[in-house]
Amino acid sequence: MVRKNRLPKFPEDYLNDKAEEYDSSKWMERNQKRSTLYSLQYLIDEKLNDREDSGIEMSASSLILDLGCGSGFSSVILIENGFRVIGIDILEDMLSKAREKKRNFDDYKDLELILADINYLPIKPNSVYHILSISSYNFITYGMENFGEKVKLINDTAKYLHKILKNKGRIIIEFYPKDDKELKMFNKSFINNG
Repeated sequence: MVRKNRLPKFPEDYLNDKAEEYDSSKWMERNQKRSTLYSLQYLIDEKLNDREDSGIEMSASSLILDLGCGSGFSSVILIENGFRVIGIDILEDMLSKAREKKRNFDDYKDLELILADINYLPIKPNSVYHILSISSYNFITYGMENFGEKVKLINDTAKYLHKILKNKGRIIIEFYPKDDKELKMFNKSFINNG
């Protein structure tokens, strides 16, 4: 589904006081957590495959990446659902909010935070069970004008995300493409590279 409203400006809407505003927004927290809960349903959807026979671990030791974790709203839901979480974000201001939560709450002991670009992850191949990204994946081509370069970056990223997944792991991405062309471009990157 293509988003009709204005997308946030990246990175301007997530820096300095805007990071505080984002983290303090009850609406944003509620929206991010609800989206995460909906997305988690795809990890256990029997129509996709039988989880018992899938060969993928679904226990408290399951490691999941939260790409574009921001201030940690999605990470909270993942932890509450028994996952060990690696939260990754490119913006230090947003990660600092997640670090504050980790320091202040014992529930965050299963959360590791890494400052990194989604396109260039410091994660070993075949090391994570699942990957989740809520409302951040559309920013991976930020600042790129050349269509060919965008397509290459999107394909390279999709290929690497597939590479770091364990066998039968899943990638769940919720994002807001600006139009149908962009949606098809992102979809095709995963179809062709994973």
